[in-house]
Amino acid sequence: MKKITKETYLKWYEDMLFWRKFEDKLAAVYIQQKVRGFLHLYNGQEAVLAGALHVMDLSKDKMITAYRNHVQPIGMGVDPKRVMAELFGKKTGTSQGLGGSMHIFSKEHRFYGGHGIVGGQIPLGAGIAFGDKYHGSDAVTLCCFGDGAARQGSLHEAFNLAMLWKLPVVFICENNGYAMGTSVERTANHTEIWKLGLGYEMPCAPVDAMSPEKVAEALSPAIERARNGEGPTFLEMKTYRYRGHSMSDAQHYRTKDEVAEYKKIDPITQVKDLILKKKYSTQAELSKIDDKVKNKVKECEKFAEESDYPDLNLMYDAVYEQNDYPFLTHKL
Repeated sequence: MKKITKETYLKWYEDMLFWRKFEDKLAAVYIQQKVRGFLHLYNGQEAVLAGALHVMDLSKDKMITAYRNHVQPIGMGVDPKRVMAELFGKKTGTSQGLGGSMHIFSKEHRFYGGHGIVGGQIPLGAGIAFGDKYHGSDAVTLCCFGDGAARQGSLHEAFNLAMLWKLPVVFICENNGYAMGTSVERTANHTEIWKLGLGYEMPCAPVDAMSPEKVAEALSPAIERARNGEGPTFLEMKTYRYRGHSMSDAQHYRTKDEVAEYKKIDPITQVKDLILKKKYSTQAELSKIDDKVKNKVKECEKFAEESDYPDLNLMYDAVYEQNDYPFLTHKL
């Protein structure tokens, strides 16, 4: 595994803090109705992405996930200004404002989307990996989904074929405890989701996903197995989300005390404490990173605010091949 150094921890701190503050800003502008529709935030789960990026080869490896998908493309290299602009519905966004919160996408940076259909990305992740194997690439696909999606039939079909064809894919269940508002205990008679891999003789394991270091340590051999042609791995990343399923979630299914307990092991706080304990940096130096992050978020908001909305014709051009839009019943 690529060595975890002082620089690694400082990068993790800055990246995770930026992702958190970026989404905090999205929550604020959502209340102001500058972002519309659904908004699913990643607060608390940042260690999964931080650890994954440390062991991925970003020159060729790929990622696909569900609709909690704003910070992953940023980690993969997409300009955060364009991500925020997409959520604002502006033409400078990653999909010219037509995709919105749940459908961030970047072919250039090998991020194959957020997907609004629960579990819909699981067979797609296997398919991307199949394409790489077919074309002789040694790229690896990380296919992420939530604990709710683990109950979809498509998971079992994808697992079966991934093992049969030894596809270069790592399946990652980000188990944050709740499928919308339904706890893991209420969705099946077993709570150890990682054991689903056993039925396919797929290497599988649980991971403490509140620590980017432990995520990296678990993912590194899984990625190497996939890259070496040994097939897929299934990892259950045990994490937690501090906000609701979406911004419209009243969170009646859990207590404030439960959230407070998990905040004691916040991945950002854990990394910050380690940095200070090992004297990798001082509090004053970390404060400069905090200011840098705040300014970066402000730049993203300013860019999104000042960008124009897409022309109405763009929406039709994305749907119709024929330029006179023959099925429209009204004029533009």
